[in-house]
Amino acid sequence: MTPSLAHKPFIVPVFIPHAGCPHRCIFCDQTRTTSQAERVPTADELDETIRRFLSYRNDPGRYTEISYYGGNFLGLTEDRIMALLAHAAQYVARGEVNGIRFSTRPDTIDQRRLHLLERFPVTTVELGVQSMNNKVLATVLRGHTAQDARHAAALLKKTPYRLGAQMMLGLPGDSVQSALATGAAIRGLAPDFVRIYPTLVLKGSVLARWHGQDRYTPLRLEEAVDLAKTLYALFMRSDIRVVRMGLQATDGLDLGEDLVDGPYHPAFGELVHSAQWLSALRKGIDALHFRGSELEIRLNPRLVSRVKGQRNKNMQTLTREYTLSKIHLITDQDLSMDQILLNGQPCPFL
Repeated sequence: MTPSLAHKPFIVPVFIPHAGCPHRCIFCDQTRTTSQAERVPTADELDETIRRFLSYRNDPGRYTEISYYGGNFLGLTEDRIMALLAHAAQYVARGEVNGIRFSTRPDTIDQRRLHLLERFPVTTVELGVQSMNNKVLATVLRGHTAQDARHAAALLKKTPYRLGAQMMLGLPGDSVQSALATGAAIRGLAPDFVRIYPTLVLKGSVLARWHGQDRYTPLRLEEAVDLAKTLYALFMRSDIRVVRMGLQATDGLDLGEDLVDGPYHPAFGELVHSAQWLSALRKGIDALHFRGSELEIRLNPRLVSRVKGQRNKNMQTLTREYTLSKIHLITDQDLSMDQILLNGQPCPFL
């Protein structure tokens, strides 16, 4: 049984950097983004990784998936695919985890490979769509087309697996308009969830060389946050959950050792949520025809940091724009994470 979208599964990540990839896209260096060398782990290494991450799980009853990330899973040889799935399946059989998930390229989804999966407890498949613009896909040497993504999604929607889609912002040749068009096209694939990644210029990538030759300029952080905010709203309004925005923080990225340029922030998703709440607060205040000097915001305590914004930016912005003397933040455990009250009136997130 696959997990409810209302509950976030516990993920046991097993990284297979570049494994199964027929070539490298110009933006890619999985060795840097995963902080692991390019190789498929041995059985002993798999056990060590799985055991270590299971030890971090506070609730043994939480829905859990072993996840193969960082490569093109179905691009591996058939023997390797079966070996990795069989090893993870042992943990499912013992009741220690609930299922297996992996990420793969759209052009590796076909009936033969899907048939291969049937004997294993696979629960989730993520497609590295990246863009639905064929010109952009060709520019970054992705090696597949938008039609490949449509075909793969159509095949996967006939299976019991949850479908995920990954998209990137700010790729070479991309624009705000084409990124929004990609978002709309991914929405049309009807995935269960989406990940949104801003393009970063990583050391050792072709994109780093292009950047040095002034052939590519990445999005600024503010631009990436604003675009991700719009896409987040697009997906959420269609009941498509956005499970991640921005790359997972690593020491190499945080210290700048692996990063040349680009809109990296260790809490990129929080920045997007804060920007979304600022938009919602503005709309809510305008709808109130607010003319007072003090504003009361009642919210779930877990929302405080997002609503306030980084370094209290949202509160400062609202104070300035609406000439407020005081903003009262009142926490209320009974409120959901997608709604707050402005002077007692509902202010929906989207």
